[in-house]
Amino acid sequence: MSTDFQKARNALGLRLRELRTTGPGGRLTGPQLGERLGWPHSKVYKLENGRQTANAADLQAWAEATGRPDAAAELQAHLRGLESHVRSWRRQLAKGHRPVQDAITAEHARTTTLYIWENSLVPGMVQTPDYARAVFTRHAQLMRSPKDTEEAVRARVRRQEALYDSGKRHRILMWEGALRALVCSPAVLAAQLDRLASLTGLDTVELGIVPFTAVLKIHPANGFWIYDDRLVIAEDWHAELWIDDTDSVAVYRRTWNLLREAAVFGIDAQRVVSQAQKAIR
Repeated sequence: MSTDFQKARNALGLRLRELRTTGPGGRLTGPQLGERLGWPHSKVYKLENGRQTANAADLQAWAEATGRPDAAAELQAHLRGLESHVRSWRRQLAKGHRPVQDAITAEHARTTTLYIWENSLVPGMVQTPDYARAVFTRHAQLMRSPKDTEEAVRARVRRQEALYDSGKRHRILMWEGALRALVCSPAVLAAQLDRLASLTGLDTVELGIVPFTAVLKIHPANGFWIYDDRLVIAEDWHAELWIDDTDSVAVYRRTWNLLREAAVFGIDAQRVVSQAQKAIR
């Protein structure tokens, strides 16, 4: 599935190719441009084919090497559009939640280590079907989107098979409030908390809880997911942000690390889950 983000990266690549092949100094081959820039020519083709994202310095150097320094500002504008690519929920959900789940699944499939922070919900990767059903139902009502709830639930649950893949790691952090938020019935939440407790023994999952009583080095704001330090997906009410530039991804990773410092794990995490379970009984 081609995302809006990838389409925008492809468009930037086409513009880069145009500059390489129509510059005032004549057409340059990929190896020739790579030599001018001191890059392997494979980087030239990856940027042009939308398989790698350029940074600001790359674009400035490209414009100068192709004899078009005046194009640098235009290329930088393309990059700013990529760095925080907004994917409107209204547009994404025009055909329901299932296509959105499929796009996320594609990112999961190519990811080895996934870093998750959630402050208000149990993360989708560890949701029970009933909990996921409640979340999808409420979101569809909010967005007035088609209700393909059961298909979306099945897609989310299938993605959880990756939790048992020895080649992947899921490093999950949650605010204690996510354990207590009644976004579903108390019975469904109780079953969801049982599910969390059962995950603490998996060697592919690190589950940390940031308790209400923890001393925080950063405030526990909106949820986000970091895919192998190459992509961040952050959610807001109106849209998802797909963030791919190196500096911004690094900010999210530092944020995740600061939140982790306040988290408890293992038996201590189980104790926080147990306290939440007692509160709803």
